[in-house]
Amino acid sequence: MKITLIAGARPNFMKIAPIIKAIEKAKVSGHSLEYRLVHTGQHYDDKLSKVFFEELEIPPAHINLGAGSGTQAEQTAKIMVEFERDLVANPCDLVVVVGDVNSTLACTIVAKKLNTKVAHVEGGIRSFDMTMPEEVNRMVTDSLADYFYTTSEVANANLLREGKRADQLFFVGNTMIDSLLANQQKIRKPELYDRLQLKTGSYFVLTLHRPSNVDDSETFSRLIRAIDDGADLPVIFPIHPRTQKNFAFLKPHFIKGCDPLSYLEFIFLIKNAKAIITDSGGVQEETTVLGIPCVTLRNNTERPETVTVGTNEIIGNDLTALQKSFEKIHRREWKHGRIPERWDGRAAERIVDHLIALNAGRK
Repeated sequence: MKITLIAGARPNFMKIAPIIKAIEKAKVSGHSLEYRLVHTGQHYDDKLSKVFFEELEIPPAHINLGAGSGTQAEQTAKIMVEFERDLVANPCDLVVVVGDVNSTLACTIVAKKLNTKVAHVEGGIRSFDMTMPEEVNRMVTDSLADYFYTTSEVANANLLREGKRADQLFFVGNTMIDSLLANQQKIRKPELYDRLQLKTGSYFVLTLHRPSNVDDSETFSRLIRAIDDGADLPVIFPIHPRTQKNFAFLKPHFIKGCDPLSYLEFIFLIKNAKAIITDSGGVQEETTVLGIPCVTLRNNTERPETVTVGTNEIIGNDLTALQKSFEKIHRREWKHGRIPERWDGRAAERIVDHLIALNAGRK
């Protein structure tokens, strides 16, 4: 069975790495699975791409499509044009896409127009917020895909409501958590940890990248001021390149901006933090498994289990709620949370078990 794996942006790399390892393990056991890794080049900066391949021990991609940056339409179109050429030249039995970035959407459309089946890792998650580009990507991808590897029963229920059949759905767990658990012994202290004299439980981590939070300078500056006022401790802020220009004009007291960190450095930082303030989806998942309080600056989440089961709370841009969150964290009154079902480090194994079964059914 020939499988094409798609990875394009930083969140994809953590999700694809354990699948590749599980396929390699299956091959050693005699199963006839072959994969081709396509890097779309959606993230091309070494700090957002190359270092993740190295740290997660992902083998070099068979091809980098070199999509680069651009508007949503420009980037999606570039990926589609280049992936179509590659898939025509290298046909396969199944294209596996992960997550909800533009690469996920673009490669799904191309595969289906070339009559190739598609499996979506992390299928069925929904924020129900169509102002999010990621939600559009998820909805379109799931409208076309043939198989869905889901992270929760909530995702299964979403897909069933949308008309998918139960035999298309496979509740496998969370491959991002596979990477998190597999790399716990490899995480490493970033240089800034000692330079800023940080100590376990005595600093916050901030991540912001969503356009609604960072693109409007007035909205962004209000958030930064409110976080700076409530923290009363160092706040480490790895800054996405496109956010750097807005942050450069601000002079917060507690918030310390830095370049994006590698995966192993970032996990070290959040594992030892007092709490996380974020608008990222993946960080909500990682903090839940690590048992770290998480305050999410969004009005919704496509990962509701991080709220209902885990350590996450959604507060939107409510600055009063933000200050109350800081107060609860400082008083150590934040909920403890639990680890969601099947977030046990074996999601990729379950995916590959299904691929093996699919392959057997073809013979």
